[in-house]
Amino acid sequence: MIGMRPPKDFFRPLAVGAPEPLREIPVRPSRMIHFFPPSVDKMVAKVPDIIPTVDVLLANLEDGVPATDKDAARAGMVRVAQDNDFGETQFWTRINSLDSPWCLDDLTAAVLEAGEALDVIMVPKVEGPEDIHYVDRLLAQLEAKAGLDTPLQVHAILETARGVANVEEICGASPRMQGLSLGPADLAANRRMKTTRVGGGHPGYLVRSDPDADNPEAARATFQQDLWHYTIARMVDACVTHGILPFYGPFGDIKDTQACEDQFRNAYLLGCVGAWSLHPVQIGIAKTVFSPDPADVAHAKRVVDAMGDGTGAIMLDGKMEDDASVKQCRVVLELARELSARDPELAEAYDL
Repeated sequence: MIGMRPPKDFFRPLAVGAPEPLREIPVRPSRMIHFFPPSVDKMVAKVPDIIPTVDVLLANLEDGVPATDKDAARAGMVRVAQDNDFGETQFWTRINSLDSPWCLDDLTAAVLEAGEALDVIMVPKVEGPEDIHYVDRLLAQLEAKAGLDTPLQVHAILETARGVANVEEICGASPRMQGLSLGPADLAANRRMKTTRVGGGHPGYLVRSDPDADNPEAARATFQQDLWHYTIARMVDACVTHGILPFYGPFGDIKDTQACEDQFRNAYLLGCVGAWSLHPVQIGIAKTVFSPDPADVAHAKRVVDAMGDGTGAIMLDGKMEDDASVKQCRVVLELARELSARDPELAEAYDL
């Protein structure tokens, strides 16, 4: 395709002195991306206590931060990066959109002042590969200037219909691409969806059972559907194709913990590795949902052990298990082992 970099050039640094691009994205526990506003001193003071409780801590510079506080948020992000030991926890930041007056300063501060501590830069409202190409080149120039040894990774948010339509090209736009998150509120507005909820279902989006032939006037059962099923599934396929990680985004009704758990679990079952947490109560929900159930881990161990070399088929507890079953079970076991290495309670529960 005209304009596409040849494969042999894809992993060459985009600036003289920039670090070699990553050839494989590191996979680390990322069950929740916990957002905090670095412009609020009270929240910054809590960061040392939050770090051990989350897989990813994200300093949010974009939506939710008033225009008058953008400079303070950027300074707070740098202060958090320089003043804390993150240990096994990843530290991310979400910059302002590429068309905003704050984006360039966000990227410059992120690399030149916080780069050693940062793992990932989240880019909102990505609509096509050209957005990633811009960030990719600029980060390479800044990394060269900062003398960084490891390139920063990029995480894009799907928040527009055009972004969803271009999701394959976005995923493959750069070796920096770490993953994607679904941004349901902005995406709903862009699509002109008639919902004012931030994620989750809607009582009007449903299917209804057929009328009772013997009693046509009888009440008919209804079943609420998932507004986001198609988009999440498409995002997961694109991410897996390109070796990067899919995430569900925000669930806005903080008080409705049950619906939050349901939405997170839908995303988990479809292949997402984590979700955003906007409030401490959602940290525990994400940790529970995106950690395999101990019963599922035990079953996966039994299947893998029983299948031996993984070929053929067996009957186990009255169910057929074959090589496809082993592949499914290994996905669960691999995640369980990764989490066990970090979480002693899960290691005991999984008995791996």
